[in-house]
Amino acid sequence: MHRRILAPGALAAASLLLAIPASAASYSPGAPGIGDPYYPYYGNGGYDVSHYDLRLQYQPATDELAGTATILARTTQDLSSFDLDFLLDVSEVRVNGAKADFATTGQHELVVTPKSPLAKGTPVTVVVRYSGVPSTKSAYGFSTWHRTPDGAVAADEPEAAWWWYPSNDHPLDKATYDVSVAVPDGTQVISNGLLQSTSSQRGWTRYNWRQNKPQATYLTTLAVGRFDITTSTSEGGVPVVNAYSKDLGDNDAAARASVERTGELVDWLSGYFGPYPFSSAGGYVPNTTTGYALETQTRVYYSPRQFANGSNTSVVVHELAHQWYGDDVSLKGWKDIWINEGFARYAQWLWSEHEGEGTTQELADYVYASHPADDAFWTVKPGDPGPDDQFDIAVYDRGALAVQALRNAVGDDAFFAILKGWPKEHAYGNASVADFEAYAERVSGKSLSAVFDAWLFQPTKPAEPAVKAAGTARTVAPAQPKSWRTIEATNDVH
Repeated sequence: MHRRILAPGALAAASLLLAIPASAASYSPGAPGIGDPYYPYYGNGGYDVSHYDLRLQYQPATDELAGTATILARTTQDLSSFDLDFLLDVSEVRVNGAKADFATTGQHELVVTPKSPLAKGTPVTVVVRYSGVPSTKSAYGFSTWHRTPDGAVAADEPEAAWWWYPSNDHPLDKATYDVSVAVPDGTQVISNGLLQSTSSQRGWTRYNWRQNKPQATYLTTLAVGRFDITTSTSEGGVPVVNAYSKDLGDNDAAARASVERTGELVDWLSGYFGPYPFSSAGGYVPNTTTGYALETQTRVYYSPRQFANGSNTSVVVHELAHQWYGDDVSLKGWKDIWINEGFARYAQWLWSEHEGEGTTQELADYVYASHPADDAFWTVKPGDPGPDDQFDIAVYDRGALAVQALRNAVGDDAFFAILKGWPKEHAYGNASVADFEAYAERVSGKSLSAVFDAWLFQPTKPAEPAVKAAGTARTVAPAQPKSWRTIEATNDVH
């Protein structure tokens, strides 16, 4: 479910060969990638998006999607042309009201050449009219558009937007969203944020969703189908919207027994991470065959397989923790994935302790002891795992060990101040592992380079366990905490 891709070098050459009018010799094409070494052609250069307005129509019976995307952006260089990441069939592009030339190149690049070059700092309105059958489209040999018996779902990492809207597809370029989708009466649409309104006309119902806080493209989601939708408000005042496919079968009750605790868990996590950063919380469980969960912003995606063995609040804790660590504060580059996954896994350890099923210390000791020094587990560096190991279990479990090691190094007072202060420090922005280390050192007043190096960047097992139980040497292997199997069952989550 995770993509590891080396894009063909010909893509860059194709983009650079686009003609530049002589009168615009000082202008140049925006780069076909934003500059992430893990995914060289994800995102684009030359502009920054502030808002996406998507007005779509979708027919579940045929998987036909049609619509108009209006993108508000500002140029960051003198542009002769720019790229969007997209796969569907485009019929028209306008830039600031004027028709623009467009062409496709590479695996997922839509190259737009405006009628007139765009100076640096220019506000830009891009309108893209398009249509297509998303399930027939693929890039690099895969698709992230998931058909269901009654509709479809867009939810994947590190990419999913290409199949349903044109974008600057990298977490560095976050934006707000209005998502309006018309579907046949009796079918529903789930997306991020809050539902603003619905209206019905001539057999079609239109759902209007709004995400009013910056959101990374991979955290957008679209689900079309027949759902049972529940609404509530957490004790702390957070609106909660959950949805369950009407054909979940035997997994239905366990899914509800888990996801319906979202409000309680959001409030509980707020005690560690600070106020919940968005206008709503919730999740949805469509009837898909995928196995993972994903922290799609405010509206978490859960595969029904997450609940095949019964309820699992641990997976809900993991995905909700991402709302602070990954969604509110997003990574600068995909190499910074530890800030997302290490802390979401650690939240599961905190929940285990809360439930009396194993302390964070006991879990750290168990994980450390479970992997001998020659285990490949220790060769993965959570602080920069590489694209092939970006979602390796070591990023999660060794990543959580690193969080525990930090806690041991700075003490509980400083640690919990860091845990709560970090989302506030970089609210609605982006940050790197290096940024986090600098922040932790500033808050704790300690040099932490040795701790971060040993637990995040060395391809070897650290010489000391994350914690020495009660300061004594261990003579027997630590017992498996009661929560371990429940936590282990979430290893396919994002």
